[in-house]
Order: sequence, then structure tokens, then C-alpha cells
Amino acid sequence: MSDVSPPPQPERTDRKKQIVGAAVTLVTLVLVFGIVFPQFADYGEAWRAVQQMTAVALVLLLAMAVLNIVVYVWPYQASLPGLSYGPGFIVRQTSFMISNVIPAGGAFGLAVQYAMLGSYGFDAAATTAAIGITSAFNTFVTLSLPVLGAITLVALGQGTGTAYLLAMVGIVVVGITVLVLMLIFKSESSARRLGSWGDGAVAWLFGLAHREPSFSVTDWVVAFRASTVETITSRWARITVTNYFQQIMQFLILWAAVSAIQGGSSVPVTFGETFVAYAFGRLASFIPVTPGGLGTVDAAITGILSAFGAANSDALAAVMVWRALTYFPQVFLGVGTYLFWRRRRSSPA
Repeated sequence: MSDVSPPPQPERTDRKKQIVGAAVTLVTLVLVFGIVFPQFADYGEAWRAVQQMTAVALVLLLAMAVLNIVVYVWPYQASLPGLSYGPGFIVRQTSFMISNVIPAGGAFGLAVQYAMLGSYGFDAAATTAAIGITSAFNTFVTLSLPVLGAITLVALGQGTGTAYLLAMVGIVVVGITVLVLMLIFKSESSARRLGSWGDGAVAWLFGLAHREPSFSVTDWVVAFRASTVETITSRWARITVTNYFQQIMQFLILWAAVSAIQGGSSVPVTFGETFVAYAFGRLASFIPVTPGGLGTVDAAITGILSAFGAANSDALAAVMVWRALTYFPQVFLGVGTYLFWRRRRSSPA
């Protein structure tokens, strides 16, 4: 029998931090959707562009939105052996709702995931590993997309000196990242060696500010390896493919929206250009201003599509359709899955 340990208790929610986070989110959304977008394009023209989409395009977009919801569970299943689709769907949709709606809701989101997976029979160690693997691979995939975008521009013959530079730098960075991960999972001794190098770099950086680091990179690396090595070494291909597929599905919805709205345009934005806009726009999700990059990602993708030649109203309309189909359905589903789980949990066995 495996040793089942209780999940780590998250810190109590900082009310002040949550209020400040909500205020910053509200101000950012008002700024982007109420001030920036209206100066960039006309909402009325964007809405008319949406209304001109064909019935076939609408059906295709809705079908892709459903498929996007279906595949969203797969990376979590790949990271947590034994997790069936039903429980995975409930946990994943609830997690999406919390992380993309609640400002500064990280502690609450982690607590809910531990409680949910615990109710389905997974101990704290397995849950910690699954959350860590999913987050790490999702981050890696998001960071690698701009590299693929730069390579796409070069392949299409649209690459400038900047695109070539980004492609080369990106390939080197991704290669180093893969090499580091391989060394971490090769053996505990190599993981400790890498951790010690990290501790040296951190100590040097903190020394510039005349401070002492309060954490150990070595301990973190060794702990991460210990909790994830078995799953990653046996399932890395499945984890990688499902994470890329999840991101590609969101891009395909954006491309379908761009294609449907710009169908009659004399200079449509190409498939490759749309991918570049999505790849670089997704980087805005790392800016910790709004949950899930709401508003910031939209502004980035809209601006890049416009830079590639899309009419401002068409770019805005396409991004609004993309956001509506990839955000709101999962938020509403997340509310429903959370309430369903709470009701199931309170019911007698």
C-alpha cells in the first residue's frame, strides 16, 4: 500500500491581495475593451463582420469549440496515470474556471484540485506531480510556440532579420531547456549538480542586492524529479503531444474565425501569419495582470493580425469570436462542474 500523505495546506487567502488583484483586473479590462479597442477599431463594424459569417463557418467554429473542450482534459490525464475522463473533465473545467476568473485565486485553485482529486482516490503525492507536470509542460509549449512562429515566417519567405534572429535564439533556448530536463531526469546526482549550479547563480543575483536567498534550487530540483520522474520518463511523449494538441486546437479556432471573417478580403491574413499572431500573442498570458491573460492576450493578437494586413475591425472581430469560443463555454462549464462535484461530495455514499 502506498504511503498516503495529506495535501499541503495552502496559505490563507490574502483578502487585501485579492481585492487589489480584482481592482487591477477591472481597470485592465476597462482600459483594453473600453478605451484601447474602441480607438483601434469600431465595435459596430466588428459585429457586422461577425454577422456576415456563413452558416457553414459558424457550424465549423462551434464544432471546433466543442472539440477544444474535449481535448482540454487530455494533458491532465497524461500527467496523472489512472485518471479516467469523467473525473478529469470535472477537475480540469473547474480549474480553468478558477484560474481564468478569480483574481489571485491560485491558493484556492490548488486547494480545490487537491480536494477533488482526493475525492477520486488520488493521494497528495500523485496530485502534486500531476499539477507540476501539467504546469511545466504547458509553460514549455507556450514558450516554444513563438520559436515555431519565427521558423514559420522564415519558411514562408516572410522572415526579416528579426525573425531569423528569433528563430535561432529560440532554437538554442528550447534546446538548452530540453537538455536540462534530460539531465534532471537522467539521475539524482545530475539533478543535484544542476541544482548546485542554480544555487550558485541565485546566490550571485541575491548578492548584488546584498541579500541571502531563502530557498534552495537544489532541493526544489531534486523534489521535482522525485515526484515526477516515473511519470515523465514513461509518458513524456504522450504528455508533450497532448499539450501541443491543446494549444493547436485553440489556434485552429482563431484561424477559422480569421478565415471566416476575412473570406471576402482581397488581402487575407495567411494561415502562417495567424499562427505567428497566436504564438506571440499567447506570451502576454505570462503578464500577471488579469486571470488567464484576459484582455492582454486579446490586444496582442489583434495588434499582430492588424500588422499583417487585416482590417482593424476584422482583426478585432476574429479575436472576439476566438475569445468567446475558448473562454466563456469553459467558464460556464467550470461553474457547473464545481457545483456538481460539491453536490456529489455532500451526498451519502
